[in-house]
Amino acid sequence: MSVAAEPRPVGVDLQENEENRALVEAIEADNDDLNIRHMPGMIRLTKTGQLVINQASVEARLGRPWETHEFQMAIISYFGEFVEWDDDQIVIAWKH
Repeated sequence: MSVAAEPRPVGVDLQENEENRALVEAIEADNDDLNIRHMPGMIRLTKTGQLVINQASVEARLGRPWETHEFQMAIISYFGEFVEWDDDQIVIAWKH
């Protein structure tokens, strides 16, 4: 009998700036049970299971078009794996 592994936490550390505040708001809106920790110059977002970043949610809060590749400019570090990264969504989770 195999035992199912419990979901592990994933997360991302983002630079603290005005544009990234809209990004954090979008991520918070799309992820239940998101833990947000503000530190000097950085915001840490963590969640058990998977973290989803939706392009439409970010654009709605920024008030302008947003390309998912712009996420690279906001990241300081992350833990988990980018299991999906396309034009409309980014998903961070563990494959194993």
